[in-house]
Amino acid sequence: MAPVTPNTTHSRAAVATHNSPEDLWTIIDHRVYDLTDFADAHPGGSVVLAQIAGTDATEAFYNLHRHEVLSQFGELCVGTVEGETPEVVDVEVGGVSTVPYAEPMWLRPAFHSPYYGESHGALRRQARGFVERWVKPEAQAAEASGKFISQELIDRMAETNVLAMRLGPGKHLHGKKLLDGGVEGDKFDYFHDLILTQEMARINARGFQGNMAGLVIALTAVKEWARDKELRDRVTEECLTGRKKICLAITEAFAGSDVSGIRTTAKKTPDGKHYIISGTKKWITNGMFSDYFVVGCRTEKGFSVILVEKGEGIDTKLIKTSYSTAAATTFIEFDNVKVPVNHLLGEEHKGFKVIVSNFNHERWGMAAAALRFSRTIVEECLKWSNQRIVFGKKLSAQPVIRQKLAKLISLVESGQAWLEQITEQMCHMSYEEQARHLGGPISLLKAFATRTTHECADEAVNIFGGRGLTQSGMGKVVEHFARTHKFDAILGGTEEILADLGVRQALKEMPKAML
Repeated sequence: MAPVTPNTTHSRAAVATHNSPEDLWTIIDHRVYDLTDFADAHPGGSVVLAQIAGTDATEAFYNLHRHEVLSQFGELCVGTVEGETPEVVDVEVGGVSTVPYAEPMWLRPAFHSPYYGESHGALRRQARGFVERWVKPEAQAAEASGKFISQELIDRMAETNVLAMRLGPGKHLHGKKLLDGGVEGDKFDYFHDLILTQEMARINARGFQGNMAGLVIALTAVKEWARDKELRDRVTEECLTGRKKICLAITEAFAGSDVSGIRTTAKKTPDGKHYIISGTKKWITNGMFSDYFVVGCRTEKGFSVILVEKGEGIDTKLIKTSYSTAAATTFIEFDNVKVPVNHLLGEEHKGFKVIVSNFNHERWGMAAAALRFSRTIVEECLKWSNQRIVFGKKLSAQPVIRQKLAKLISLVESGQAWLEQITEQMCHMSYEEQARHLGGPISLLKAFATRTTHECADEAVNIFGGRGLTQSGMGKVVEHFARTHKFDAILGGTEEILADLGVRQALKEMPKAML
């Protein structure tokens, strides 16, 4: 929101007379601000403001601050400079950034994409407006406080069917109004899914971003693999309305990417009606507030996946990580937990099929989010290098900086193009076909996307200098990204495991004549 500018003009000469601590005016982007009463509250102290009293402080301001800072102090604006018009462009809520490469190519003027239509554009506008109005403010506050997502926001996401859209296309969306109705539920495809995923990642809060991740990666398993229809429908309805929460509980201290190393056991009771589950799970996102756990267990003849409802014998402890505790990362202990056998997902002893098929959408979503956050970093670097003055010139005047920017742009643009190619394949494949054909390509994409975040973080911190290490001010987005980006290289399968998986799948498809 742009500062409120009164319909008053002032000459530069008149502004220059307000040049003392007791009467302190300044000009920023052709707007006039009265900072007299604000000086003592200024985070940087009153001395620095006294130095620019009565002058045009535009260059000094943008050399230290983001333009959005002005929106917080609109009431200090007392008019504009006579005969002059503000130059800095304000982006409306839900609007598209005009910074080059700040948006995917399909959103930029004069460019075309075969993948997106009118409904995709409508959903993008509605999703961005929803995220900026309702999600981002809470996300930023929670990232700092470590609080979990509020029930109020969950309810709002449920009412607008944002929760349902997070599962991707399917019958669960048919007949439902999505956000403001920009797309019909039965027309929702993986490009709509991609748009929502990337818009949600624009909150720039990696810990809070994990909220409802359990819904995406755990409820999908229930919806696709629950053998008991009543159980499947009940749990799906409870979670999509926000009344209950769910998470995926596979990883253990003994077994990370190596799922075969899981030690949690599920033993049948003598009457065969229940499983008794014992073991531990670690680094489980959303585990602290979940009502259901999709648990990977070792059964008599193999590996099985079982839906467990929170109750007696389940203990959860919060794990602190480099990002915020808002993600509710959890250590879980299952102590002889009794679960009905109809809670089995898929076939007994054949749980790897459940997990592997579920991994595809999870990894695809992680790649999409990682690339969107990386694009935000590209935008931040372009803005900063264009406004930061060093040795009397813009930072972007330095060839070495332009080379860094070129590298970041190339990585993000190529990653987005690959992501869209795979998304197009998903739109033409069934769930089973995706599991059979896209496991390798999605694994390689996710590994590439997280390598991109690594490169973006490294270059961005160097471009921002000390500000890239500071959790406030111009570099706060870069600092947060640099501190948290590595999680995406680990979660959902490490880069090394996924890269190897992608190559091994390719080698299996080598033609016999080449052997």
